[in-house]
Amino acid sequence: MVFYFATPSGPGAVAAMIRGDIGQMVTPEQHNVIPPGVAWCHDNGCGPDADGNPGTKYPGDEKYLARLVRHAWAKDDCWFATAPDVLGDAAATIDRALPMLGKIRDLGYRAAFVGQDGLEELAVPWPAFDVFFIGGTTGWKLGPAAARLAAQARALGKPVHMGRVSSLKRIRYAAHIGCASADGTFLRFGADIRLPELLGWGRDLRERRPLFAYDDMQPEGSR
Repeated sequence: MVFYFATPSGPGAVAAMIRGDIGQMVTPEQHNVIPPGVAWCHDNGCGPDADGNPGTKYPGDEKYLARLVRHAWAKDDCWFATAPDVLGDAAATIDRALPMLGKIRDLGYRAAFVGQDGLEELAVPWPAFDVFFIGGTTGWKLGPAAARLAAQARALGKPVHMGRVSSLKRIRYAAHIGCASADGTFLRFGADIRLPELLGWGRDLRERRPLFAYDDMQPEGSR
């Protein structure tokens, strides 16, 4: 089962979060209230925009840490907070994330490290973080290197999260490689219509066996 984090797009989505059906994804540009008791996670704003370009919404280290301080009242319900990353560049991500991972932990949060293209060729700083977040380009995210790193993370007792999951096909793949959670922008547009479909993904994961083998999985493109 993969627990899904979404944007609180409309009263139906907020109600589903309060029920515990889905969690709330918090990002630097959002000013949404986190309802008490709702499972949530804090992304960093470095992820790609709708066109696949590197994100530009990271507020900087000090402002990002200040946001975490402001949300500290709800940190017991926070699954993780991501350290900053660089899209498609694992080496640059390690350099950018390492100074922040300890600071995130010091604030009482589980620190997430975002895997990026090429991480399989580098020394992963496993002891420095608590959650392995699969980011990267679409091809890398859905490729064998990310799947092997996910298996290694699980063997080390670290939950695995996949970003940019906005279809049943992709969430089934996330479940296939052992992800505990995922997020996406599926509810951002047309939340009232899309929410029942999103909740149906959970039923599908509970009731059906995967429809594909790992070797048959092909990238979905940018969706």
